[in-house]
Amino acid sequence: MGLAIDAACDVSQAFLHKHGISVMPITVKVDGDTFMDDREPGDLQRFIARRLGSRSHSAETEPCPVAEVQKLFLDKLVLEQDCVFCLTITATRSPINAHVNQASFAILKNYRQVREQAGTPGPFMMRVIDTRNIFAGAAPVIVEASRMIAAGEAPAAIRERLLYVAEHCYGYMLPRDLYYLRARAKKKNDRSVSLLTAMLGSALDVKPILRCFRGETGPVGKVRGFDQGAEALFNYAARRVREGLLVPVVCVSYGGDLAVLDQLPGYAGLREACAECGVELMEAPMSITGMVNVGEGAVTLGLAAEEHDAGF
Repeated sequence: MGLAIDAACDVSQAFLHKHGISVMPITVKVDGDTFMDDREPGDLQRFIARRLGSRSHSAETEPCPVAEVQKLFLDKLVLEQDCVFCLTITATRSPINAHVNQASFAILKNYRQVREQAGTPGPFMMRVIDTRNIFAGAAPVIVEASRMIAAGEAPAAIRERLLYVAEHCYGYMLPRDLYYLRARAKKKNDRSVSLLTAMLGSALDVKPILRCFRGETGPVGKVRGFDQGAEALFNYAARRVREGLLVPVVCVSYGGDLAVLDQLPGYAGLREACAECGVELMEAPMSITGMVNVGEGAVTLGLAAEEHDAGF
């Protein structure tokens, strides 16, 4: 069994390599330049170095098309695995989930001939899972899938568990630039961040803490200043860690140099809470797609827990 994710799911490169996870890429076009967002460091570092996340609200993103998903599977994955779970960011925010579901019909129709020609016996199975979250918020589902595959669990049990975890994933985002975020939201007809919020944020340095839960995104708190917002978010996550998580991981992604995380207020406390409770603190670079949509320097955080109030 194997895993495939879309590039907007934020997990670390080391985790991808350790578990042999395939990435369905997203094409990003900025200022006449094209980037392949596949979570590999090369294009990601080139994007960050040119600071395109600070001025790219006119950028265009193109999720992996149906034909490319089919090619990835029929050229590679159906020959390497007997069952693949495809995990995507929430279908309410991206068409990638619909693309993968559409591609699955042709894949399941044509895989037999491909496997027979390669001398690979037996059937092939694929399951598409909507993580119902974005960016770092998708990480707990991916981590749980990897754990269950490594444990040799049956595909039906894995699917049932992943659907449950997806229903209990909380993804949080702290943006640096509300005007940038609003410009991108307006371009995508997304009214999660209003003009009034952007104006107040600029005038008073008020930052919203945004949450994605079960596919719905909106503000759950506001703080004065980015550092105070980071401290509030990390303190909240530390409390959730101590109260118990459904999957023993907290993923934090950052739109830039990951070394910045250790400089943010509250991060040391989150690291300490994770160490105390045997929870992995995964640090991941935000995808190019993520930075295009929310701006460089943003923080996202994902965890899975029983339903609760945010408490900001």
